[in-house]
Amino acid sequence: MRTPLAWLESRTGYGSMLRNALYETVPGGASWRHVWGSALVFTFFIQIVTGLFLWLAYSPSTHTAWESVYFLQYRMTGGWLLRGLHHYTADVMIVLLVLHLMQVVVAGAYRAPREVNFWTGLALLLLCLALSLTGYLLPWDQRGFCATGVATSIMGITPAIGPQLKQVALGGTVFGHHTLTRFFALHAGFLPVVMAILIASHVHLLRRHGRALSQPTRRPDCAWWPDQALKDAVACFAVLAAVLFLIVKPSLMGGSAGAPLGAPADPSDPFASYAAARPEWYFLFLFQLLKYFPGRSEIWGAIVIPGLTLMLVAAMPWLGRWNLGHRFNLGFLCVILVAIATLSGLAISEDWHKPEYQAAVSTARVESQRAKQLAGTLGIPAAGAASLLQSDPLTEGPKLFARNCAGCHRYGGTDGLGQVLSEKQSASDLKGYASRRWITGLIDPRSVASISYMGGSSHTTGEMVRFVSTVVAGYTPEKKAQLAQIIAAVSAEAQLPRQHDLEIRDNRAIRDGRDLLADGNLRCTECHRFHAPDDATIAPDLTGYGSHEWQVSFISNPADSRFYGKSNDRMPRFGEDHILLAEAIGVIADWLREDWVDADKLEAPHAASGGRL
Repeated sequence: MRTPLAWLESRTGYGSMLRNALYETVPGGASWRHVWGSALVFTFFIQIVTGLFLWLAYSPSTHTAWESVYFLQYRMTGGWLLRGLHHYTADVMIVLLVLHLMQVVVAGAYRAPREVNFWTGLALLLLCLALSLTGYLLPWDQRGFCATGVATSIMGITPAIGPQLKQVALGGTVFGHHTLTRFFALHAGFLPVVMAILIASHVHLLRRHGRALSQPTRRPDCAWWPDQALKDAVACFAVLAAVLFLIVKPSLMGGSAGAPLGAPADPSDPFASYAAARPEWYFLFLFQLLKYFPGRSEIWGAIVIPGLTLMLVAAMPWLGRWNLGHRFNLGFLCVILVAIATLSGLAISEDWHKPEYQAAVSTARVESQRAKQLAGTLGIPAAGAASLLQSDPLTEGPKLFARNCAGCHRYGGTDGLGQVLSEKQSASDLKGYASRRWITGLIDPRSVASISYMGGSSHTTGEMVRFVSTVVAGYTPEKKAQLAQIIAAVSAEAQLPRQHDLEIRDNRAIRDGRDLLADGNLRCTECHRFHAPDDATIAPDLTGYGSHEWQVSFISNPADSRFYGKSNDRMPRFGEDHILLAEAIGVIADWLREDWVDADKLEAPHAASGGRL
């Protein structure tokens, strides 16, 4: 009776196919120049295997994509390695494809009868870029979200079919959930199948026409097994070692191993406002090229020039038939590579010397770290991970301040986001607002009328400035000591987290300051209320001064009788006039108070955290 393997051989012929593969003839003998194809198949195999496992944990929706990637990266055992392999192997695959294309052109392997093989290789490079572009969006983080939004906008300027093409990619007219699911379908379904077919076609054509050599060699031909197989295996392990190094490199620099994950995408934040958004490194040259074609001329940098370049590369098999055609192809390839390297270098250099971009990158890094901290300690609410930052004073507060308050106020001399403004400051600097140090500067005759306090407002000639400049300036040392106690008492009304320990230590001085305010010896209550009703006061109530409730009420309506009343100097009624929602006002107030969750000191959430992931 024949063995099962012999039976299988008689039915399928697998043995002969295996022998043909193992003992394929390698012209000129085993060489390192033949390893590129095997290394590329190896990287594609890693992509397929890791992609399938990632698929098991990934949830493609705008409320679960980032959350599932976070779970993969920081909660699932080995998830960081799995995701890192998938992410960085894609980068290495693009490098290998470009090197292989260069090798083919140098060797003249695009000539007859290998034209179709050359075109399938070129198509594989474009497919690999398409896979990277569609995969960039899938984590649904802010960087990928904004960069892909720009890419789809460029797609929309394609002549004749641009608007329709963009609508198909977006899944409608809005960049959102349907965009994500379509990109996922392309990335995990359609494009890999097409790529597998092209790889099979490419290998088949390679076996049909054989390998091409750039120069004749006297070395005898040999079989692929074992000498060339060993070299291919060494090359594959070298690729794997390079990928593993890229995965662990962030941990060597104090970060987290694996692929990067930014802050959750916030569709309410327009693409243009995310200044840290950049395409991946292999699209930087195109990003830089578009800078030279502003406005309506953008089509030249986005469509015309790249399209013509690609057509010339695809035409190399025909151009190579001329007497000087091969030299032209080599020169043209060198021009392309130099142009790509130059444009990419310019993009990196410009960003390196652009303070706005560096500040945006720093902000994006903080937001990314903050989102992961909050997700790990508080859990992810049912509204999605984006809501963690939207309600977080540490990250959202400076944005709201820059958009709504920095037209008049400053925060440490900046707009709250670190940008120094050229516009004239017309209201006080609010960094450290309601702290002892801030109030001390307000009561100081040398600074009360400065730009940091009342110097830019109509109050510079008001009662407060006159009182401090004349009465307080003449205080005796004894009264100055009493004033310091009053300052401590007023600042304690805010219950600032950063002063908690100080106020416990100075509890007696705070009590004495309250008594001094109540007896009116230093005349503060002639204008201000303090824990007592008084309709005759003309200045802001000091009861709860600087607290969350006080600041929210003040920002909502500074013209209220509790605050400035009719003497309010142009400050909008943000809440009363529905300029800002109550939640946004609360975020600004807590940011000014530096009252936010210290994620590093929180305990991890319990397993039973209803409504959270």
